[in-house]
Amino acid sequence: MSQNKNDETFRVIDRRLFTSEGELRPEAIDQEKAEKTSSAVKPSGNPAAAGARPAGSSTVAAPVPDTPAVASEPARVSPSFQKLIDFLAQNAVVCLGVPDPRTGQAFLDLETARELIDMLEALREKTTGNLAPEDDRLLAEVLGQLQLTFLDRSQAVAKAQREKAGLGKP
Repeated sequence: MSQNKNDETFRVIDRRLFTSEGELRPEAIDQEKAEKTSSAVKPSGNPAAAGARPAGSSTVAAPVPDTPAVASEPARVSPSFQKLIDFLAQNAVVCLGVPDPRTGQAFLDLETARELIDMLEALREKTTGNLAPEDDRLLAEVLGQLQLTFLDRSQAVAKAQREKAGLGKP
């Protein structure tokens, strides 16, 4: 019995998509191409799928394979990603002078707002190509709006500082 345990072998298969250097494995590229071609080529002339049966057949037609629910439902942003974007964006907006919903007080902290916007920008750069289109669109819209608001507020602060210093001319 103890000899059977020693005879057992284990085989480990590395299924990670990337090498330790961070490059895509050749097997992953081949698998991705195979998945794309198999999903692109779908049989369209299947009589069983159309509900027709061969003459004299008493068996029930094979069920139609389930189509992805994504195609029939409207596109949705993933909830956890949306929460992350909302968290960073709300804090940035509060730092840009919009009254805090909890306290009702407004304050301007351009440095912190810039850091939060930079975090969102880094998130966008690091997730390029890995997000669902809806998530990518949400991030782009939020980031663009925050950048415009930051630019507007920083220009207003610079103008106020020039006027205060007696350089009222733009």
